[in-house]
Amino acid sequence: MALTGMTTYLWFDDQALEAAKFYVDLFPGSKLGEVTYYLADTEFQPQGKVLTVEFELFGRPFAGLNGGPAFTHSEAVSFQVNCESQEDVDRIWNAIVSSGGIESQCGWCKDRWGVSWQVIPNALGRALKGLDGYDPEFAFQAMRKMGKIIVADLK
Repeated sequence: MALTGMTTYLWFDDQALEAAKFYVDLFPGSKLGEVTYYLADTEFQPQGKVLTVEFELFGRPFAGLNGGPAFTHSEAVSFQVNCESQEDVDRIWNAIVSSGGIESQCGWCKDRWGVSWQVIPNALGRALKGLDGYDPEFAFQAMRKMGKIIVADLK
């Protein structure tokens, strides 16, 4: 068997390129790849519109497909972004939410295309394990009341 890798595909109505550019700009070290176009008119898009866009986030391959409105994103799949600092949490969270996204709880939010993200400070994992002077029960209860995770409020 000669497997060569795996790519996560995200289905969009017609915003794949816009979303890919947003993600690449949001996460350092990311890059935009090849863009393909519809070669004929379809019920979803006219000829010449973007069909797929490849991009890389955190060294992992992704692709966006403009497949029309048949499918939407749900919380059943989310992307967890691990952040070393509160500043990183704030930057990522604020970028997603302030550009048309929706806040949820426990570090979860959705971007304007409905893709779910978990923006998680590394300190949360340490707090829930009772490390670094954290009380794990207090940290857990505090996290449950938060939208964006605020590390200082976990103690």
